Amino acid sequence: MFKIKLKRFFIIVILAFPKASFSFQDKPQDLATLVITKQKQFLLNTYATDPDQSSAFNYQSSLEDLSSLPVDLQSRALASGIQTDFSLRGSTFQQVLILLNDQRVNDPQTGHFNSDIPFTKEDIKKIEVIPGASSSLFGSDAIGGAINFALIAPKERKISWEFATGNNRNGYGLFSISDKFKEFGLRFSVEDAQSKGFRYDTDYKKFTISLGTYLDLPNDGIWENNFGYQEKEFGAYDFYTPGLGYPSREWTKTYLINSGLSLNNDGLLIKPNFLWRRHYDKFQPKETVASFNNHRNDMFTPSIYFQKDMGLLGKAGLGLEWAQERIISSNMGKHTRDHKSIFSDDSVGIGQRWDLGFSLRLDDFSDFDRVYTGSASAKYKLTDETAFNLGISRNMRAPSFTELYYSDSKTIGNVNLAAEKAWNYQVGFEYKEEGFLSGLVLFLRQEEEMIDWVKSDSTQPYWQARNFTRDNVFGVEYSLSKKINRVLSLDANYTYTDKSIDNQGYLYKYGPNYAQHLVNTVFSLNLPFGQQEIGFNYKKRPCRRGWLLLNAGLSYNLNKNSKIFLSSTNILNVEYQDIAGIPQAGRYIQAGLRLEW
Repeated sequence: MFKIKLKRFFIIVILAFPKASFSFQDKPQDLATLVITKQKQFLLNTYATDPDQSSAFNYQSSLEDLSSLPVDLQSRALASGIQTDFSLRGSTFQQVLILLNDQRVNDPQTGHFNSDIPFTKEDIKKIEVIPGASSSLFGSDAIGGAINFALIAPKERKISWEFATGNNRNGYGLFSISDKFKEFGLRFSVEDAQSKGFRYDTDYKKFTISLGTYLDLPNDGIWENNFGYQEKEFGAYDFYTPGLGYPSREWTKTYLINSGLSLNNDGLLIKPNFLWRRHYDKFQPKETVASFNNHRNDMFTPSIYFQKDMGLLGKAGLGLEWAQERIISSNMGKHTRDHKSIFSDDSVGIGQRWDLGFSLRLDDFSDFDRVYTGSASAKYKLTDETAFNLGISRNMRAPSFTELYYSDSKTIGNVNLAAEKAWNYQVGFEYKEEGFLSGLVLFLRQEEEMIDWVKSDSTQPYWQARNFTRDNVFGVEYSLSKKINRVLSLDANYTYTDKSIDNQGYLYKYGPNYAQHLVNTVFSLNLPFGQQEIGFNYKKRPCRRGWLLLNAGLSYNLNKNSKIFLSSTNILNVEYQDIAGIPQAGRYIQAGLRLEW
């Protein structure tokens, strides 16, 4: 039956898009090989937001820009990235690696806090999505893939101020200034947002402030320092107990410092880096109970990377990382673990047709066995516009502190958990011509020792973290970008995922909460006075009905320095639940003003 459905899908794709192959969208996704800071190896089917293209949706948070890419955003009833989980190709929310300027920033307590990124949309240049085989180079947690938030380096003076308000008494204000003084660059941003919520216990407040300094060095070198602080307070009705009716409250604070050098000495690239992230979480399980869970975790990651052009052997790189994760918790106690890594990568072109990439990595955790991971990828160019590519990788993920140590009346951790491991395979075909991009990817992931919260039967009062022996994930990714005429363009992608879990007779909590069907479509009109966008998002989870959301945005240019904007999400007021048991907001309308000079 599954083979018949898959065959029908390919027939539909071929009939609907006769030029279809494997590619990325022109505006929100980038077909060209992305070269990011850590290495020069080409990355297979990497998607990215366009740093040069503004959006008429005018989202408050850069996280919402991911809604146009093949990322399953799992929100808990709150807008603007207050608390959002990420899933790629059927992964759990713990199995996505989050990077800031290519440095790992995953929260060691729980993946629920991975969206606590203390920078505003004015600080983030673009967001890169690296699913599947290419993501293993970046280390732990990249079972489903990685998402990289790349910060802006100032190049000229820019001042922006933005204000917007919407229903549910939502509102935010954002101010940002950046400038360049010869070799020195500076960027400063501050944002305040709040809402009364669309129903009881869904209100929130968010404050973010960030500072970036940049110093140009000889031979195209740079020294950059970025600091971010963010605090949130929000109603957490049934966030972790879906359907049980627990009014709850949560407070979080995030501090982050990232300092990195890029030095080029006679063709030898040297990149030392240091990252520190501290996260506070205070959680009140029930508003009627005067008790709190208090957690503080820290992550320190010094690293260094070397790269040298070796001629016929390609661009070879070698990196060393040391990381320490700590937690002090009223529930989980006090724990520390160290993590040492050594990795190498190489990319080489053979003739005019072949591009090859390799990576190998050793991760040594103080409380787990050593794990070897790596990847191999190849691209064969039929012409300048068409190419086949394939990739294979080995990935791993260490359990979070919550999975190991947390306990309450509903959930119990497991100190005997082993690290997750996975093999990722993919093959794709890409096509590009002027005004048209398209692409197709088939992927397979074989997971071992996958971690989930399970019950032996429905009468058991609590969920416990356990390793499963194995599960398989198979899927298809399709992307299309078409410039229809001078004013109208279409960007779309579709992901089908089928996940077979060996649950050994247990009931599992997060395993089935993946997007079996995920469709994102955006029509963009560049008008003489501004821009309009209309978007459709369809999502279907296993054993649940799907839902279709219609969104629209319009911006009107008052002059070259100012514009007003109007946007609406869930225009059809659809009732849906990203996470079963937690209703999402209905129709939301927002209007605002932006000044820039």
